[in-house]
Amino acid sequence: MPLISLRNVHFNYQTSDRTVAALRGVSLDIEAGDFVAVCGPSGCGKSTLLNIMGTLDRPTSGQYIHDGEDLAGFTPGRLAQLRARHIGFVFQSFNLIDSLTVYDNIELALLYRHDRERNLRNRIMDAMDKVGIAHRANHLPRQLSGGQQQRCAIARAIVGRPSLILADEPTGNLDSENAAQIFGILKALHADGSTLVVVTHSPGQADQAGRVVEMLDGRILLSRRRVA
Repeated sequence: MPLISLRNVHFNYQTSDRTVAALRGVSLDIEAGDFVAVCGPSGCGKSTLLNIMGTLDRPTSGQYIHDGEDLAGFTPGRLAQLRARHIGFVFQSFNLIDSLTVYDNIELALLYRHDRERNLRNRIMDAMDKVGIAHRANHLPRQLSGGQQQRCAIARAIVGRPSLILADEPTGNLDSENAAQIFGILKALHADGSTLVVVTHSPGQADQAGRVVEMLDGRILLSRRRVA
């Protein structure tokens, strides 16, 4: 059974004067343990597809089955619970809270889950160690480099041990050296067992994924697995 199954998914949004079709009949299966790179030009629907997978947006029509459950009947609260417990997000713009330390930004992801385990500090420290940011635990985001901020954002995404990590242009705001390091961290998380879907403009990054999905004008042109 696929972890994600999209069937004939459409997504429309309204501007001031017209309806825009961002996704046009997308069907896609993603298996647990996959490493998928979603590619295509700006405006082709990549980020919209990721938002649908992450339940940040609902399809206008079509079906989304997550781990065997059809999400059509889920209430907003139940979708929020699904996101908090099973999906980790990494964004291009980091989305850290400026007034919170690195540690507190990461802890916030667990507070949203209402976790009450006694070992939460150990989980936070473990997440920071995995991305090499533990030595910055008490720093504020403005005291970090861009690469360090993205490491913090990745730690926040993985601290809840989600089954699915969705990354939208995670290296888009970084120089080439930091971009390579951040993508290396994502590859290591996949090697540890995470299912990973990355939106990227970089052919070099896409070539490192196990599977490439190419999009154009809201449709999937092709889906191919990389030959080892």
